[in-house]
Amino acid sequence: MKRFLLVSIGTFMSFLSLAQQGSLTGNIESTFQYLNADSIIDAKQPAQKGLLNSYMNVFYTQGNFKAGMRMESYLPRIQGYPNRFDGTGIGMRYVGYSNGFVDVTLGSFYEQFGSGLSFRAYEDRALGYDNMMDGARIIVRPTTGLVIKGVYGTQRLSFQGGSIIHGAGIVRGVDGEFHLNEGIKKMNEFPLDVVLGASFVSKYQEDNNPDLILPQNVGTYGGRVKLRYKNFYGDMEYVQKEQDPSNDNNYIYNYGHASVFNLSYTQKGLGILVSGKSVDNMSYRSDRTKDLQDVFINYLPSLNKTHTYNLVATLYPYATQPMGEVAYQTDVLYTFKKGTKLGGKYGTTIGGNFSTTYRPIRSTVGINPLDSTGVTYTCRPFHASDSMYWQDINFNITKKINKKFSTILSFYSIKINNDVVKISNDAHGIIHANIGVGEFSYKFNSKHSLRTEIQGLFVQKENGLIKDKGNWATLLLEYSISPGWFFSFMNQYNYGNPDLNKRVNYPILTCGYVRDATRFTVSYGRQRAGLFCVGGVCRFVPASNGLTLSFTQSF
Repeated sequence: MKRFLLVSIGTFMSFLSLAQQGSLTGNIESTFQYLNADSIIDAKQPAQKGLLNSYMNVFYTQGNFKAGMRMESYLPRIQGYPNRFDGTGIGMRYVGYSNGFVDVTLGSFYEQFGSGLSFRAYEDRALGYDNMMDGARIIVRPTTGLVIKGVYGTQRLSFQGGSIIHGAGIVRGVDGEFHLNEGIKKMNEFPLDVVLGASFVSKYQEDNNPDLILPQNVGTYGGRVKLRYKNFYGDMEYVQKEQDPSNDNNYIYNYGHASVFNLSYTQKGLGILVSGKSVDNMSYRSDRTKDLQDVFINYLPSLNKTHTYNLVATLYPYATQPMGEVAYQTDVLYTFKKGTKLGGKYGTTIGGNFSTTYRPIRSTVGINPLDSTGVTYTCRPFHASDSMYWQDINFNITKKINKKFSTILSFYSIKINNDVVKISNDAHGIIHANIGVGEFSYKFNSKHSLRTEIQGLFVQKENGLIKDKGNWATLLLEYSISPGWFFSFMNQYNYGNPDLNKRVNYPILTCGYVRDATRFTVSYGRQRAGLFCVGGVCRFVPASNGLTLSFTQSF
């Protein structure tokens, strides 16, 4: 491995020295933490006291040639990142060639087929998530409107001792997408825009289980369609997974399936979106023995609004359930025109969102538990039970009062089934929280502005008793001095905790400076323990108390 890394570095530097007219771009990101012990919030001080995550991406192109690499350093990793992140070395590297007909990449790459139900290799650094592919990818455009993709390789499992550690399985896949209106002359002016797609993905992993006969090759296949007509848009995709006994499903031999659809209508001042998703037994990994977020081949998008306010986003986030869920979402955005009674001088925007998720119905009718097939139930798409996993009803009003003052008022009603999602160790069943947020922005002049958030979360009692950790309040003050400086103070307060000793404040001060593509931030304070989620993918972040320095640079 060391020899391979040296060859990779040497090859890349040779390209740079030989090519004098190419383009070099990239970015740097570094985060340092110095942590203290805090017995009140159960924050531990690591033995090293200081923690560091650093990354540097370098991308080079000259003509049709491309190459890139990423150096990573965890000395050691910051809290909340997987314990398999360790050391300094090359975390990604590739070379490739592309023209109007073909695009070939050897080495590391990220790719997605359709909405990701069958295949998605991607990175989310905030989550510490990276299921990058290492191998080969080819993209061919044989004719107008047709794109064919092929991928082959292994997945990144961890980064230890400064080297990439791959998962046990091999992933192969092909995807095709045809834009009919571009590829068929008679449809060039057709008012209905149509895109068709299909994909097939297969994984190989050796059967080394002495007790079971496990399929070594497991395929996933499906199709999709995208339609657009004037202001209307719709897309839908369906995939089926072959028998895939794994640690996730307790080694049953059921087939899996996933469906998703989106319907939307947009015009000036109005946007409407309706979405649905149905999933059963769709945990698809290149290593059947792994768990948590390791070596997922596919991606199951979450059908709930991505929240940004502190209490809404961090107290009760929802994590996608790959073993089964039926979900729906409706989102509406409407703007009252300027000069109308409700629009006022600057216009008024209102938004409403509803999302809900249920357990799918699984039938055992006609299933013999002694049958050697290993199939334990049947499940139809979009066949939901009355067992709720999640519900979110929220509204917001955005209003500019005058040239200096604007406001956003929001309300959220969230229900989450803690027995399924396991957000908290202090509650069972449904947790129901109502959250109110007021955001106020005031611009003193062209350089100075102040933004304030006042948030309150109220957990409904059960049989007269406080549920989970009770009520919370958050205050945020953010002062900006254009063009570069900003200062903020935020405090979370768990004032409603039934345990008086846990009615704790979590204050944090932050100062930042931005100049062109460079950004520095310094923060000091407490961080409560909890889940951090993006798009239904979550990681646990332990409680901490200390100093955080971060630096980012693009070039």
